[in-house]
Amino acid sequence: MQINQHARLSCAPMMDWTDRHCRYLHRQLSGQALLYTEMVTAPALVRGGALHLLDHDAAEHPVALQLGGSDARELAQAAQLGAQAGYDEINLNCGCPSDRVQSGTFGAVLMREPGRVAECVAAMRDAVDVPVTVKCRIGVDEQDPEEVLPEFLSRIVAAGCERVTIHARKAWLKGLSPKENRDIPPLDYDLVHRMKGLFPNLHISINGGVATLDQVEMLLDGGLDGVMVGRAAYHQPTDVLAQADRRIFGKGRDSSAEQAVAAMLPYIDAHLSAGGRLHQITRHMLGLFAGRPGARGWRRTLSEGSTRDGAGPELVEAALCHVTALVPEAKAV
Repeated sequence: MQINQHARLSCAPMMDWTDRHCRYLHRQLSGQALLYTEMVTAPALVRGGALHLLDHDAAEHPVALQLGGSDARELAQAAQLGAQAGYDEINLNCGCPSDRVQSGTFGAVLMREPGRVAECVAAMRDAVDVPVTVKCRIGVDEQDPEEVLPEFLSRIVAAGCERVTIHARKAWLKGLSPKENRDIPPLDYDLVHRMKGLFPNLHISINGGVATLDQVEMLLDGGLDGVMVGRAAYHQPTDVLAQADRRIFGKGRDSSAEQAVAAMLPYIDAHLSAGGRLHQITRHMLGLFAGRPGARGWRRTLSEGSTRDGAGPELVEAALCHVTALVPEAKAV
């Protein structure tokens, strides 16, 4: 699998959002985009034995496991577990700014310790045969990104990292919440482009503020190797992913929200038969028809009914009527 090619467009790892059900849905819209898990901490896998956090469906591939941690030996063990579970890539989180992550000495706080990150990357690389990648910020707090980012990248490249995703914002670990850190620090796309000039052999993807496929195409045409989309891919998945295979990867046909819904119905049946609840899946489907007539009825029907006892695929089909009734040519397949 040419994983770097799939990284031309990827869906960002997002806590509480990009679980296995979300990834299965996204895969119905794009067969090519690289998908990421939520961050899984190395201690949870190695010390806690929480191997259920690695569960995923074969249909999700290509799919990457994002790990959080700062102990090289423990990360190497966690990377082994991820590779054994079948993940196509192991990614180290050096970008999350949450208090919980800081207290564990991982996430964006690692931007202050490029030497430690390099040790972790090297240990993970030695432990697995799949690519080991890094997701980082341009800096944190008082750091000067022009100085710290080239140093950070040079360290991880020397350790064997061949692909990095750069969230083009600083992370303010003091004074801003994780939510504010996604919006308030200014984006610096030019800096990321300059890093590509300094590291021409490093596969660099950009993250932060990308909301449309047009933006993805513009950034790729500007010389970057990949683009990672976060919240837009979650809240408007059809807009971001349904045309991606054709426009970004030059292969396959466009998909549709209706096709995705139809593909999800047997998956929902299987999940319910295994003891799951409908809302665990449908909460990720609310944005499928964003911007289309009937989208509000779709969301309302799913939101109000999916937590009720006995709710099943028939609720999804009822919700779909709000959209197809207003757009006759949009038939569920």
